[in-house]
Amino acid sequence: MNQLFFSVHRTQENQTAGITFILLGFSEYPDLQAPLFLLFLAVYTVTVLGNLGMILVIRANPKLHTPMYFFLSHLSFVDFCYSSVVTPKLLENLVVEDRTISFTGCVLQFFFACIFVVTETFLLAAMAYDRFVAVCNPLLYTVVMSPRLCSLLVAAPYSWGFTCSMTLTYFLLKLSFRGHNIINNFVCEHAAIIALSCSDSYVNQKILLISATFNEVSSLAIILTSYIFIFVTIMKMPSTGGRHKTFSTCASHLTAIAIFHGTILFLYCVPTTQSSWLLVKVASVFYTVVIPMLNPLIYSLRNKDVKETVRKLVTSKLLCRIL
Repeated sequence: MNQLFFSVHRTQENQTAGITFILLGFSEYPDLQAPLFLLFLAVYTVTVLGNLGMILVIRANPKLHTPMYFFLSHLSFVDFCYSSVVTPKLLENLVVEDRTISFTGCVLQFFFACIFVVTETFLLAAMAYDRFVAVCNPLLYTVVMSPRLCSLLVAAPYSWGFTCSMTLTYFLLKLSFRGHNIINNFVCEHAAIIALSCSDSYVNQKILLISATFNEVSSLAIILTSYIFIFVTIMKMPSTGGRHKTFSTCASHLTAIAIFHGTILFLYCVPTTQSSWLLVKVASVFYTVVIPMLNPLIYSLRNKDVKETVRKLVTSKLLCRIL
């Protein structure tokens, strides 16, 4: 981490002084600035309360101290961090006229956002493997999903996310920039940054393409393989009630996967032309701001244990206030 900060500082010194980026965001819609600010503030508030609340609920109920909820608590933590990297700057730019961000600030925003989005990608894959073991090998579930394996399945996404982010940021810092640079988005994305570079960005583009393709294909391969075996196992169950109960344990995770990867694939498929920028911005908002809010809602609304724990916590706090 110290090397990254040093590299950012050194790169800034070697380049022309006063390099800044201007995040246009939704500035082309001045009448919508106040409504969008209130909307995104409400979304961010729900995101913070929902994800931190999910972590608190899981810690408070011993019944939830299982591998599935262990992964879910880390997913909530990653969603909270990811949203906190992006949303505050988005909110700021909706209420101020000066939408500039320093070179250091832009690079660091990308660095941390990249860590958390790659981490979430493989956390969802680890959760798919957890569901595969739970459904296909229920008798061996506690043996296979040991605390040691769970820790490894969580540590690996964080480590890989950090590695990917460090690699992309390292090559990003080798590029040269001049003066004021306009980014037609509300977040410092890698592709948008390298497009503004004065130097050759061919290597950066190839590294981004390879890493993004590998992350998406490998994580989806794990998820699809796991759920193919899960689907086959469910279809072999004799009772309809057993099938429904088993499938319901996977429904929340499938919903989260469909929303997360569906948005990513949509952004891959949309061409970055002048006419598609608004579509890209809306998809980026959904990807960076809305999804971190939806995940705790998806898992809590469909989970009896989580809802019961929330009810008990609220009831106990109300009783404490009354007494």
